[in-house]
Amino acid sequence: MSSLLKNIYSPAFYQQLAEVLIQTLPSFDQKKFIDDIYDGDFESKELKARMKHTAKVLHQFLPVDYGHRVSLLTEVVAELRKSGRGEDSLAYMFLPDYIETYGIDDFENSMIAIEFLTQFVSCEFAVRPFMLKYGARMLTQMTEWSLHTNHKVRRLSSEGTRPRLPWAMALPELKKDPRPVLPLLENLKNDPSEWVRRSVANHLNDIAKDNPDLVIEIAKRWKGKHKETDAIIKHGCRTLLKQGHIEILKHYGLDSENVKVSNFQIATPVTPIGGELHFSFDLDNELSETQTIRLEYGLYYRRQNDSLSKKVFKISEKSYAANEKVGVSRKQSFKLITTRKFYPGIQQLSIIVNGVEKVLKEFELSE
Repeated sequence: MSSLLKNIYSPAFYQQLAEVLIQTLPSFDQKKFIDDIYDGDFESKELKARMKHTAKVLHQFLPVDYGHRVSLLTEVVAELRKSGRGEDSLAYMFLPDYIETYGIDDFENSMIAIEFLTQFVSCEFAVRPFMLKYGARMLTQMTEWSLHTNHKVRRLSSEGTRPRLPWAMALPELKKDPRPVLPLLENLKNDPSEWVRRSVANHLNDIAKDNPDLVIEIAKRWKGKHKETDAIIKHGCRTLLKQGHIEILKHYGLDSENVKVSNFQIATPVTPIGGELHFSFDLDNELSETQTIRLEYGLYYRRQNDSLSKKVFKISEKSYAANEKVGVSRKQSFKLITTRKFYPGIQQLSIIVNGVEKVLKEFELSE
């Protein structure tokens, strides 16, 4: 995570937090709290380490009884809300982390805490250890939460059970067999909150990486029920579409046979790292009727070991009139970013029509 993000845990943040803790914790020692936060290696700690450190220091000022601690934490949140601070703030993720760290052996009180806290700051990471430890019991709780009156709790039920939630521990049993979570997703597929429906779509996309046939089955079952459900399916099948999965292409009526790509040109055959790759081509719908065309391009990045790694980028998906021919031009940035390292040498670029690569050319990425 970004080293700049860790600075959300700043002197100003801890001063404001201490002012709230004074109002809610009996005999709270503000000076000791601040001194303990800024221990010898605080500056070297990154974001997640600072978050966990904050939870650890707070623990010293809370009573021994865990149920009493949960009650006090709800009072802290109430005080924060009263002062207009912290709602959905990344910095307050230390509160769910506290429950994850110190409440894992007290299921009942931790569920009370999580249900309350996630309405203030997301508990999607904190529920993962409970999923691993309590299995079916936790899944029953999550399914109950999928019917909750608060949309943040309903979203938690989907995000918290995703097999491959980014930045979080995976759920191996649900990666192997996600069927136990399907009733939960059924409850949420028509949710009035777009935020919740987007989580369902991302959940399906996770499932598709290990169990594509199951997602295709769901797509067929949900198709045409509601406009919102169709959108969930489409977003949930995005990895399968990028992979050119035959069954999902058929499901969406995407056929590449009568689409021609011609005049494929790379205008910058030698592209410097930090620059832009410019390319163009002509697209021809050879059918004498309108058809939907999903248009993408694939970049085969050179890796450190000289192998190539493909990443697919979407251009468009729309209807083309009978015998319509259009010119398409695009550019791809090779600006230096923290999430990808570029290696100079020969790379490849392809044009993908309805999941099928039509043409491919090489280009050079230079220092």
